Amino acid sequence: MLRSLSGRREPAPVPLADTGIDALYHHRRLHLVRLALLLVDDLPTAEDVVQDAFAALYRRHGDRLAELDDPEAYVRRSVVNGARSVLRRRRTVRAYVPERAGHAPPPDEDVLLREEHREVLGALRLLTPRQREVLVLRYWSNLTEAQIADTLGLSRGAVKSTASRALDALARRLEAPR
Repeated sequence: MLRSLSGRREPAPVPLADTGIDALYHHRRLHLVRLALLLVDDLPTAEDVVQDAFAALYRRHGDRLAELDDPEAYVRRSVVNGARSVLRRRRTVRAYVPERAGHAPPPDEDVLLREEHREVLGALRLLTPRQREVLVLRYWSNLTEAQIADTLGLSRGAVKSTASRALDALARRLEAPR
């Protein structure tokens, strides 16, 4: 097990190009669901996004992933693209249907999340989708600028400037008087 920057234990990397989709699914599904959850802010939808990404991977490449250079990067990019599609659909639906009242958080959420974590997550939700994607991929998934650029289809310079602006925006929101 490896520790990420956030202190969580992450599974050790497995050379997935030589194994099948089952190994990729079992080793990375939970991490990908967490990534999708941070992007779409809804666990059932996040699970659907990841499941759809694996189903599309299977339809396109079958059980063997040997023809892919980096199957994990491939499915991660599919998850990010699926999350973007979900957010676009939500935006379209909200444009035509009055917004419903949000669901109440579970009663134990306040106990599980410390105040500063809730503040950071709240500030993260106020960023633009691209800024949120860049920060989540950088600090949650521990990807390099090059990997983020590849995943999001951006240049490395765009990733750097987006991350810088996003961190500045977070700092302003978190330092604002309450």
